[in-house]
Amino acid sequence: MELIWQTSTKNQPTDFFSVQNHNLSTLRSTIKEHMAHQNIEVNLPLSKVYECLNSPTDFPRFMRGVEKVNKINSQTFEFVTTIGGDAFKWTTNIIDDLRNTRFAWITINGNLNQTGTIRFTPLDNGTRTRIDFSLDYRTFFGEANEELKTFIDNTEEQLLKDLEYFKECVENGTFGEKEAAVKEEQAAV
Repeated sequence: MELIWQTSTKNQPTDFFSVQNHNLSTLRSTIKEHMAHQNIEVNLPLSKVYECLNSPTDFPRFMRGVEKVNKINSQTFEFVTTIGGDAFKWTTNIIDDLRNTRFAWITINGNLNQTGTIRFTPLDNGTRTRIDFSLDYRTFFGEANEELKTFIDNTEEQLLKDLEYFKECVENGTFGEKEAAVKEEQAAV
């Protein structure tokens, strides 16, 4: 952190501790602007919902902003997508996987930074499930180009659409059917 000492002006800190608190406050407000939070209630038992969401390799089934996820090992996954014609690839590590409760990951390298947390809450004696999904995208270096900035700015709205699509698919029993049909077609060729 850069040390700044300045004279008092309106709405400006006047000593080191005020500057430090002012900078932390600015940082916190910036972080909040980038973090998307959405929730949805699914009419399925918690264990079924958790099984559909506890592996990033399943994210492309319902998340429009993720094209492909490759499993590197049990804790590490490589995400791939294209935004505005530019390819983005990043590697994440699972940092929390508490069965039927919480699943979280962070980016360890790549050209896009993504962190996420999914929390699961049983409802109605376990017959339904509330999903709380937090997702954050950032660039590692410099300012985002216009397409990437738009993608990041629309994360909250897109996350809600993604969760609504997930709910529809799992409740109708069609989660993953598209991928199964594509695999069958490829096997026939």
